[in-house]
Amino acid sequence: MRILLLVHAFNSLSQRLYVELTRDGHELSVELDIHDRVTGEALELFRPDVVLAPFLKRAIPASVWRRCLCLIVHPGPRGDRGPSALDWAILRGVESWGVTVLQAVEQWDAGPVWACASFPMRAARKSSLYHHEVSEHTVAAVREALARMAAGAGPQSKASRGGYGWQPPLRQAQRAIDWNCDDTQTVLRKIHSADGFPGVEDLVLDRRFRLFDAHPETRLTGKPGMLIARRHEAVCRATRDGAVWIGQLQPVGEPQQSFKRPAVLALGAPADRLPTVAHDPAQAGGIVADFEIRYEERDAIGYLHFDFYNGALSAAQCQRLRAAYADACRRPTRVVVLTGGSDFWCNGMHLHCIEAADSPADASWTNINLIDDLARDILTTETHLTIAALHGNAAAGGVFLALAADRVLARSGIVLNPHYRNMGNLYGSEYWTYLLPGRVGGERAQLIMRRRLPLGAPEARALGLIDEHAGPDIAAFHALIEAEAQSLAANFAENLAQKRARRACDERARPLADYRNHELERMRMNFYGFDPSYHIARHRFVHRTPHAWTPLHLARHRRLVDAADRELEGA
Repeated sequence: MRILLLVHAFNSLSQRLYVELTRDGHELSVELDIHDRVTGEALELFRPDVVLAPFLKRAIPASVWRRCLCLIVHPGPRGDRGPSALDWAILRGVESWGVTVLQAVEQWDAGPVWACASFPMRAARKSSLYHHEVSEHTVAAVREALARMAAGAGPQSKASRGGYGWQPPLRQAQRAIDWNCDDTQTVLRKIHSADGFPGVEDLVLDRRFRLFDAHPETRLTGKPGMLIARRHEAVCRATRDGAVWIGQLQPVGEPQQSFKRPAVLALGAPADRLPTVAHDPAQAGGIVADFEIRYEERDAIGYLHFDFYNGALSAAQCQRLRAAYADACRRPTRVVVLTGGSDFWCNGMHLHCIEAADSPADASWTNINLIDDLARDILTTETHLTIAALHGNAAAGGVFLALAADRVLARSGIVLNPHYRNMGNLYGSEYWTYLLPGRVGGERAQLIMRRRLPLGAPEARALGLIDEHAGPDIAAFHALIEAEAQSLAANFAENLAQKRARRACDERARPLADYRNHELERMRMNFYGFDPSYHIARHRFVHRTPHAWTPLHLARHRRLVDAADRELEGA
């Protein structure tokens, strides 16, 4: 089928559908929901069989759904209606939830149901549920709906009825935290229900912020509502029966600063007066641990977990991760598995921290050099074999940081964006000019970087970008990681000797420092040169500025498919 993806933003869910449905043989193009006239123009240009809307913030106009079948993905079970579906489910602590694919009609979320799927809920951030349960079941439900279309079967039912019915938008007043009365679990549910967007508005040290990225604290206590400690970039706030760590804050009523960033950075000098909490020692090897970085060992294999919010890697986090990796490589193990986080492996530089800096150019330069240092550490490890195990999505420098490992494994349901140019024609570093051609060849490397479209794990495996994938269920992926790590450890001496020989041969041909210097020369121009594209793109990204048009690499109906697309799709 010809499928037009109509979206508010080309986010992880939209990208997952784009990858999966393209793999199924459908022809897809993307239009951002900018204006009714623009959407109508897209219908004329692309003439789709169906419009699929997995992420919208407003209703599809009648001028569109009367001309073409429009299927909406609603993140709620059959009969649930309204714009805050998953938010309400998390806040109420429901045990199961679902996804419904329904047809656009005059009334919001009230059209015929084409498919639905259900799943058990878990205690997690809204954004995490979107990345896993909602994403997986959306793919299944959309495939079922398209199969019904292809068979001429029509919708399952004429209308979406029953269930919870209409749920109004969840307002800040209903999310508000009463620090004297709410227990820790209630506070976590409220912040989880708003994580990603819009956050929970609250007063912190006489300033209004929106709260994100909450984690429970099991030892510290204090007067409810008081800030009682800091650890790295997070602050700890007491509840009536314990405390929570808050990792991200977004100032309210400060237009130039109205974007989320690490809590300590957002609070400024007052955070410096909080007592600092030391690391908790990890069970294995005394390597320090917290809710971002932790380490464990099993059967001569070390597992280094790093779960940074939204996959962004700040300068300070780079330094902490480098230290933890160095500690892991001092352990009497044979293999180090770099697991990343459950939602994201890594997305490269921390653009929000850079935006908040006095000199974003200087902050960008510091951040990219520290990520390069980490990539070099992994690339030049001679004591261990390394595996990058991508449980979650990766993009830009995060993809190439993973390629620094000896083996790269991915969960089948993830999405990779191995390119930089969407961020204002950023050139990129992390030794990509060495790593990517080494895996896929020089010509194909350039095609990947020019195309700027997401790849699924199977497509990345076919291109040679990664070594293997399994899943999408986590048990199958863990089995793959264990088998690969055990295989590397069983032939440790031979594998390590081959690794050292390859690295020595590559170094003689062209030193790593040469690749890095070349990349950083281009990056210096991005940061300090006459072209402000990177700084404009970063500012728009951080401040969530809506697009004024759909980029042509997404809107295929607005351009001719070039040779790079055809060649890479054929590969």
